[in-house]
Amino acid sequence: MATSQAAYAAEKAVGHDDNAITTQDVSSYPDGGQDDLMNALVWMGKNKVEIARVPKPKIIEDGDVIIRVTGTTVCGSDLHLLHGAVMQLSKGDILGHEFCGVAEIVGRQVRKVTVGKRYVASFQIACGDCFYCDKKLSSQCEKTNANAAMKAMYGGRTAGIFGYSHLTGGFAGGQAEYVRVPLGDVNLLELPDDVPDEKGLYLSDVLATSYHCVKDTGVDEGDSVAIFGAGPVGHMAGVFAAGQGAGKIIFVDTEPRLSYIKRRFPREHMAKVSLVDFKALPGGITGSKTVVSELKDECNGRGPDVALECAAGEYAKGWMHWLEMAAGAETDTSEIVNEMIESVHSFGRCGITGVYVGYTNHFNIGSLMQRGVRFIGNGQAPVHMYWEHLLAAIRNKSLDPLQMVSHRVRLEHLDKVYHMFDNKEDSMQKVFVETRFSAPPAPGCPPLSNF
Repeated sequence: MATSQAAYAAEKAVGHDDNAITTQDVSSYPDGGQDDLMNALVWMGKNKVEIARVPKPKIIEDGDVIIRVTGTTVCGSDLHLLHGAVMQLSKGDILGHEFCGVAEIVGRQVRKVTVGKRYVASFQIACGDCFYCDKKLSSQCEKTNANAAMKAMYGGRTAGIFGYSHLTGGFAGGQAEYVRVPLGDVNLLELPDDVPDEKGLYLSDVLATSYHCVKDTGVDEGDSVAIFGAGPVGHMAGVFAAGQGAGKIIFVDTEPRLSYIKRRFPREHMAKVSLVDFKALPGGITGSKTVVSELKDECNGRGPDVALECAAGEYAKGWMHWLEMAAGAETDTSEIVNEMIESVHSFGRCGITGVYVGYTNHFNIGSLMQRGVRFIGNGQAPVHMYWEHLLAAIRNKSLDPLQMVSHRVRLEHLDKVYHMFDNKEDSMQKVFVETRFSAPPAPGCPPLSNF
């Protein structure tokens, strides 16, 4: 993530193509305040992040908006950065892809963003007018990520993403006091007065991601749905699956997350919920009672209609995958996706939303083909397709994002929070991170944690 105009120019030169956004003459723009430095969470190497004083962002292109951050958070996918599992991270990169705040400076070509108003940013950066953006598939925008390595590796590129390595464009992230938002008219959504930051923030990613997981995989009325991973995305995927009329929802995870689901999942849907602790199955992880057999038993011996992957491919269960990942023979374990394929009934559906970076071994393609299982890569969720609908649901009180929020913390403590979140300490689920610019806590938000 670039932290200065010079760094931005350098990132643009690497893997640049003619579709990439270009720079403008911006010498007349103000620098955003009297102090040229701000606090930000930066990556300093594998398993090391710290709060640093770094230069404030400046307007680089005429469509830019500088946001004064009033709320940010930590996502489970940020842990892949912490662990060094995502390629092309550089020391000093500013992390964080979910944030909201107040517009501080707008570029000359900005028409829809007003200084002083509150906005939430999409975690992906869209141009608004390419082939994919025209279809509201903003996460695959063709113009905001010029990284050549991603194109070579995947056969295509995602949109640029805030704070998520140079593989996704190298844009400075939102775990900071200020952020530069390119193409602000496209990538900012105004928050009305009746939606506090503590609810509006999560339109940036987690709400759209979990909703897209459910919609894209085709959860339908009466379906039995197994959700692998009961973190914030899995939790909200369960909420949205229930909203689609799912008849049974089975969370596969372990403590403390299963207990969090018991406490905070909507009471009106709890009768549909079952919990499978994969560590507590008789015989352990490799015993005769497996996740697959448990899910078969939960669903009349045939297995669920749908399986949703909300965990990620970084976490090996068995020694073989652990060794292969450590040796660089694969980037992701196939254990969870194999459990999904084998557990759903024939012609069932599997959706993959948890982050997978590259390649995996021992993938059960035979079961996939022979049993007609639909295997769906949900992709990075196209936030622009959903965020207005989800905002309306928050406003009419049919959606409460605070049910997944367990902690409120300060930006200055975020380095400690990363490791607490990684270790699931204090039953940490989703956090709201306040800055010195944040408003007082909204009703229902957890109290501020002191460290």
